[in-house]
Amino acid sequence: MKLTAAELCHRLKHELISFRYLVEEDIGVLAPFITCRQVQKGEVLWREGDPCDYVAFIAQGRIDIEKETEFEGKQVIVGVYGKGAIVGELCMLDQTPRSVTAVALEDSALLILSKENLERLIEENPALGVKLLKGMLLAVSTRLRKSFDRLTSIF
Repeated sequence: MKLTAAELCHRLKHELISFRYLVEEDIGVLAPFITCRQVQKGEVLWREGDPCDYVAFIAQGRIDIEKETEFEGKQVIVGVYGKGAIVGELCMLDQTPRSVTAVALEDSALLILSKENLERLIEENPALGVKLLKGMLLAVSTRLRKSFDRLTSIF
C-alpha cells in the first residue's frame, strides 16, 4: 500500500526531529508542500556542485553523504543517515550549490520539500514555516554536536 505525503507525514511526525515542533493540525497544512520519493539502492540524489533545489527527510532506508577530496575521483564519507534524519538542508538558505554527493545505500523512501515549496510555505503560513525551520535547525545542531563529540574522541 502506497502512502500519501499526508499519511506519511502523520506516521513520521513523532520520528522526525525536524517535525518536533509541529502539532497534528500543522501536519495537514504541511503535507501538500511535501512529495514522496522512492529511490533505489545506488541511486544518486544529487552530486557535489549540483543546484540546491530540495531537502529530503528520510522516511525509510539510508543515505550516504560523500565529499570530494583533493585527489581526483576520491571521496570521503562524511555521514550515513537513516530514518528520521534530514539531508540536503545546508544549502537551502544560502543559495550555494550542493557541497556533497548523496547516494542511497539501500532502497529508501524520502519526503521531499522543494526550495520553492519551502519559500511558499513561509510566505503563506509564516508560523508553520518557523516551526519547521526550528525543527530543521534542531536536527542540524544535533548532528553538529555529535560531530564535535566524535572529533574530540579521537584526540
